[in-house]
Amino acid sequence: MSTDILTQHHHTDPDEQAAAFTRTPPQDLPAEQSVLGALLLSGSPGNPAHRYFAETLETGIVAEEYYRPAHATIHRAICGLNAAGEPVDAITVADELTRRGELTRIGGAGYLHTCVQAVPTAANGPYYAEIVRAKAYRRAVIDSAQSILQYAYSEEGTEGEVRDLVEQKLTEIIAGTPCLHQAPPTVDDLYLDFIADLEDIQNGKKAGLTYGFADLDTITSGMQPGNVTVVAAQSGVGKSTLALNAAVAAAKTGARVMFSSLEMSSTELMQKIAAAEGKIALHHLTHQGALTAQGWETVRRLGADLFRSLPLRVYRPDGASLSDIVSAARACARDGGLELLVVDYLQLVEVEQSRSITREQAVASVSRGLKNLSVQLDCHVIALSQLNDDGLMRESRAIKNDASVVIKVHRPDADDKESPRSGEVDLIIEKNRFGPTATTTVAAQLHYSRFQDMNSM
Repeated sequence: MSTDILTQHHHTDPDEQAAAFTRTPPQDLPAEQSVLGALLLSGSPGNPAHRYFAETLETGIVAEEYYRPAHATIHRAICGLNAAGEPVDAITVADELTRRGELTRIGGAGYLHTCVQAVPTAANGPYYAEIVRAKAYRRAVIDSAQSILQYAYSEEGTEGEVRDLVEQKLTEIIAGTPCLHQAPPTVDDLYLDFIADLEDIQNGKKAGLTYGFADLDTITSGMQPGNVTVVAAQSGVGKSTLALNAAVAAAKTGARVMFSSLEMSSTELMQKIAAAEGKIALHHLTHQGALTAQGWETVRRLGADLFRSLPLRVYRPDGASLSDIVSAARACARDGGLELLVVDYLQLVEVEQSRSITREQAVASVSRGLKNLSVQLDCHVIALSQLNDDGLMRESRAIKNDASVVIKVHRPDADDKESPRSGEVDLIIEKNRFGPTATTTVAAQLHYSRFQDMNSM
């Protein structure tokens, strides 16, 4: 520290120092009301917005982080009801506060409805919770700094004791930083787990989820958790069908899968799965009177033999926002787990954006969001991407950077109907963090809405 700075600090006006102790601490009471309102709106199981209740609490917010004591009291009542498995809403919380003798202290039952009216939508609960936590952290920093100042001004203790107090308070401040983790492990800490994983891999006990195609699994080592595969193709080539085939193949192994489509309805997806798994011509499922008696029997059999036990969820968001997809994925992770998420397709997903952001930047933000989600949930993500007429992936640089595997789907007969390779599809692996780049060929049976390994034909 320079002499000028030391001198400046030494001659600080005492009135200014006193003011620092009397200022109103950082707080945001509307945000606190909105957090409570979001919890009250989404706290009942069966409510379509219930997933936002868990997501709000998953921010780590606790009662002690509210500035207003009444808000802390309401939060404790909410958490108490939730822990007991009871529904949470303005009426049940009012009853709980009455039982505790605290209803009058928080402003009566009417104040709970004030909190509900303060939040525009329960989906924003996690956002408001982060605001409340950030303000609480600043107050904690101020408290620690004041303790240091007061002890220093008192001239009590030795120089070593002052240093110990400063170190203790600074450690507490850093440790309390929202989202700050402990120091990462050393390679020595990781070595034994590495050896165990290596033995499992070499013995064939540990592999990624299957794509449903033998050569593709061999080249890429399957779909690894915490990674993203981008499947890119021009419109009409069959990228959605390929991704749906992979989702079903993974689910058949017991993996829990969510397929989020912004293009096809749930009915269309079910038709495609039934066509592929039952070898039923897709147009028989989509046209009046086209399904034969045998076809009906096959569909009924699929219900008992496949759909009843297949851990595959189909999600068609009302809008097209990334936040909706992320919320649904987290809900799946809480309800049994999630090992594969398919998003069809990147360019249709919307993000919160200012007017100055370009479409390329928006898609890059979606790509980064899905990559982060794969790491947070320890699942694999297949993200579909549209190719333009020149065969180039729009917004390609950002998308490729986030992906561990990039597969371009090419049909030789798409432009040449007389191609001798009619019915063949090349899966061109342009990027592969788990092995070499290569091209593998599969057969297209699009009338059945499926692709197959060539050697299984």
